[in-house]
Amino acid sequence: MPDATILGIESSCDETGAAVVRSGREVLSNVVASQITTHQPYGGVVPELASREHLRAIVPVVRQALAEAKHTYESVDAIAVTQGPGLTGALLVGISFAKALAFALEKPLIAVNHLEGHIHAVLLERQSGNGDLEFPVLALVVSGGHTHLYLARREGTSWTYQNIGHTRDDAAGEAFDKVAKLLGLGYPGGPIIDRLAPHGDPAGVKFQTPQLKHRDRRDREKTDADPEHPRFDFSYSGIKTAVLRHVKVQNLSPAIEARRKALAGIDEPKIEDYLHLCDRQTLDLVASFQRSIVDDLVARTLAAAREHDVRTLFVSGGVAANQELRQSFARKAEMEGLPLFFPSRALSTDNAAMIAAAAYPKFLAKEFVSMDFSAEAGMRLGAVVRSCSP
Repeated sequence: MPDATILGIESSCDETGAAVVRSGREVLSNVVASQITTHQPYGGVVPELASREHLRAIVPVVRQALAEAKHTYESVDAIAVTQGPGLTGALLVGISFAKALAFALEKPLIAVNHLEGHIHAVLLERQSGNGDLEFPVLALVVSGGHTHLYLARREGTSWTYQNIGHTRDDAAGEAFDKVAKLLGLGYPGGPIIDRLAPHGDPAGVKFQTPQLKHRDRRDREKTDADPEHPRFDFSYSGIKTAVLRHVKVQNLSPAIEARRKALAGIDEPKIEDYLHLCDRQTLDLVASFQRSIVDDLVARTLAAAREHDVRTLFVSGGVAANQELRQSFARKAEMEGLPLFFPSRALSTDNAAMIAAAAYPKFLAKEFVSMDFSAEAGMRLGAVVRSCSP
């Protein structure tokens, strides 16, 4: 297959990314500008602020990515950019910049689905190629904004995706962030909870596993709904409510407020600071919350794998960096004899390398977009979407 060097741009949420990737496999550079300090005081991403930060960061980030890759604007073969899903204003910053580059440089422009990018984050690091993968592949994309299960099959040189499960309310990463905010632990919540959980008792607080007995009303509108197989949907608003109820019953609010104020006075809190400000009851609550989320993600994903006789499992997205999730998946998948692949932690969170990698098959198929395409905040990855294997 011909070599192609693609400049990827990612701006779907709160991280501005640019990367240069050769032929969908070789990462020449991968630069990410984080907005954590901007959104920390609010305990979550503020869309308007995210857009402004993207505007400030996108030019220097792209220049740095090109410099690290020893490339210029003129030397890349194509421009790839995230079209959706994500925050509309944030997406438009990346899309507008990509359009301007493609127009000025007369380069092909490729639109990429962010969710497909997360799947390609796994493929990106499989240097031996995709030919040794056994199909069907089940991909769990789990992050702050998404919790989706995709069944991927190969048809000739193409992949097709079928959504067989999604969250009906909060995504798993969103639940982590909201619970961390509720407990006065700051933002982003997922990494903080992941580091604190080993210090608590995961059986200290009992949480019920959500029982989803009825199909999601939204499934009636989905062309990839399969009446012959059950769906494997997720729900995490209930556990968030259960944590809130526990806080009220145990009268934890005074300690939470004191912890919030103390952490606000520390520029860069370390794990020792969090442990000093968390009593045993809080640590047990954190550990139990994380164990409940992890157990549910693993159980539903493996149930879907059994139902569809899956031969390979991918787990990607920001929450895939969670240590307990990785360990639990590795242990349970091995018991099932199911090959399991994660991206590295650097490629688990939002980045542009995965966007450039996902764009390479589209480059080969000449799936370019015109200048009138726009952001799709609710963009889906469904059965009609194809991705040619590099």
